[in-house]
Amino acid sequence: MYLSYAGIRVTNLEKSLKFYAGLLGLEEVARGDNVNRGGGVYVLLRDKRSGQKLELNWYPEGSSYGTPYTPGEGLDHIAFRVEDLTGVLKELAAKGVEVVTIPASLSQQPGASPKDYAARVGYVKDPDGNWVEFYSHTQPLGESVPIAY
Repeated sequence: MYLSYAGIRVTNLEKSLKFYAGLLGLEEVARGDNVNRGGGVYVLLRDKRSGQKLELNWYPEGSSYGTPYTPGEGLDHIAFRVEDLTGVLKELAAKGVEVVTIPASLSQQPGASPKDYAARVGYVKDPDGNWVEFYSHTQPLGESVPIAY
């Protein structure tokens, strides 16, 4: 057994595709339309480097799955590791993405010394208000994807 993908419900598929594929660089690998069978439209996205997959699910009005939308609905956040946290957040803000303000005490995880940090984090909101985390470490990304954070 292995984790194959995570799926999130979206209210506007095109806006969400622009965010996750256009701004964050995930590539579309599959798409399906189940509207005629009472479902919705799904788009499976994949991160080229890590292989992680995210499925966007949109349901039309009247679908039994198209219930009132509450951002998150149990989803805490989706996370991307980046080299330049400040640069990524500035670039997304310049493109109109809402950056979430968090306390400074939560934006830096302590490292070996008070002047060092093990990780820095920042958040934005996707088109539906779901939180997306970006984090960086003092260690560079490297050639392979690490087992843990």
